[in-house]
Amino acid sequence: MPLLDVNAVHPITLPGGALYRDTVYLKNVISHPRIDVGDYSYFTHAGKPEDTAEILAPYLGHGVRERLVIGKFVQIARGAYFITSSANHPMTGFTTYPFRIFKPETFGYKDLPVRDTVVGHDVWIGHDAAIMPGVEIGIGAIVAAASVVAANVPAYAVVGGNPARIIRMRYPAEVIGELLEIAWWDWPLEKIEANLGALESGDLMALRTA
Repeated sequence: MPLLDVNAVHPITLPGGALYRDTVYLKNVISHPRIDVGDYSYFTHAGKPEDTAEILAPYLGHGVRERLVIGKFVQIARGAYFITSSANHPMTGFTTYPFRIFKPETFGYKDLPVRDTVVGHDVWIGHDAAIMPGVEIGIGAIVAAASVVAANVPAYAVVGGNPARIIRMRYPAEVIGELLEIAWWDWPLEKIEANLGALESGDLMALRTA
């Protein structure tokens, strides 16, 4: 029996047999026209499963222009959230007060620039992290708890702070290049689970020959 069930709502079963209901697979609880999520990406929160999209991206209304794109195997801790472009206030004039949102005919500031927010595969976003509008987080990156990510994050970087800065790279550039080429997250689940030992121990040679 495989370790992962792509169709699960609550993917974690505790040792006593009870479902851990605070963690959800995002793809199976979010139905939002502007959110795209890959398989096995999860988020932990204390709300109802049907409220997940609003908790994760509270400003991403159904009528907005930007998208939130989350890859496969992304791990999002409790309290983390995305502040998308639709939360922006006008900043080109002498006031930032959002006068136009108070009338339906002018709601939305459609002339303000928007950018999609993109999270790559196998990213770990720590407790209470805030991801700002239009950020791209590269594959395999780690975002430290309580960080405010306001700039793009390279693949396999560890970032932290406010604003988040690169603390270190997880691997040398040549290893990162190989991992991006191997792209284990695109393998069939059976192959991934057959090679868990290599993935968990960092055995690059074994992944090369898998």
